[in-house]
Amino acid sequence: MNFNFLTPVSDAVLAHNELAAQQALGKKIKVHSRQNGIPDLENVQMAIIGVQENRNDVNYMGAHVNFDSIRKTLYSLFPGNWHTTLADLGDIEPGETVEDTYFAIRTAISVLVEKGVIPIVLGGSQDLTYANYRAYDSLLPMVNIVSVDTNFDLGDANLPIKNNSYVGKVIVEEPYNLFNYSTIGYQTYFNSQEEIDLIEKLYFEAYRLGEISGDINKVEPLMRDAHIVSVDLKSIRAAEVSDNQKYSPNGFSGKEICAISRYAGISNKVSSFGIYEYNGSKNDSATSMLVAQMIWYFIEGVNCRVKDDQFNNENHYQKYNVLVEDDELIFYKSLKTGRWWIEIPFLPNVNNKLKKHTLLPCMHSDYVHATQGEIPERWYKAYRKNSF
Repeated sequence: MNFNFLTPVSDAVLAHNELAAQQALGKKIKVHSRQNGIPDLENVQMAIIGVQENRNDVNYMGAHVNFDSIRKTLYSLFPGNWHTTLADLGDIEPGETVEDTYFAIRTAISVLVEKGVIPIVLGGSQDLTYANYRAYDSLLPMVNIVSVDTNFDLGDANLPIKNNSYVGKVIVEEPYNLFNYSTIGYQTYFNSQEEIDLIEKLYFEAYRLGEISGDINKVEPLMRDAHIVSVDLKSIRAAEVSDNQKYSPNGFSGKEICAISRYAGISNKVSSFGIYEYNGSKNDSATSMLVAQMIWYFIEGVNCRVKDDQFNNENHYQKYNVLVEDDELIFYKSLKTGRWWIEIPFLPNVNNKLKKHTLLPCMHSDYVHATQGEIPERWYKAYRKNSF
């Protein structure tokens, strides 16, 4: 595939990398450079792509997006005990129109995912998630998206797409490939009651900031069922980032957002990971370091992936049947990792696309609550969604 729409990593980043320690991550990355061109993707498991597009930001004032600071910081970090190979394919510059940029994103992501390479996308405004999602049109029959964000970004789907309305476009535009959309870390005062009610009506999942901060482990089963993960940097509290990136005094801490990124990496299903709404500045060291660490933790997670969701061998799992009122809930526990799933009853009258969703990732606490007579909310929502 010809990636001629990708521009190489800047010479400034490469010069900075020359001064890094020999053991640094930048010395081990296959880099798209002006001198050597696009690297061979043979045996590459993950690839960084910067997307310098932010014209659909509702606050767009003509500012240009540049990821050099993030790359310099990431390249200077030391890798873990990893067995995967990383490439940096450079940047997609803004096209003549935003739609041209979307087309380039769709092309790049679809090719990479088909090759088994996980794109790590740096943006640009978060509406780029829409183009990321459309890349799966020819790859998967149904797609699950997890968004780490303060807002639902539903907006008015009848209006042109913006970074605060791209989810509405995902929901209403054909082809209808979205199965589940989950928001992690939303803050109620940034969302209208109508949007909150709509999320509930669609049986999508929404978790408030306080709920996730109180138990970060709740993120793991959500990520385990996701194909696309989109992180809005505005979900991080202002104290953790540089001046130009500050948005709200409330948000995830650096430690929490890195844990969330690692959970995304650990998921066997996540095949694209994006970090959006980056607003670079001259004094950008805090934001650049945090984004670099988020990428580092995602890579770390990918290196910790374990295939444990095959239940055709009874020696690999334990099965638990729990009777709650008139429903029999069936749980599975992997003996390899200790992770849990709950079975969603297959309904013969539903679209065949949904057959693959009969096992829903869950937590041990869901099983405990079921033994106490409580039906897990995730099970109920998934069951209701499968009923339509």
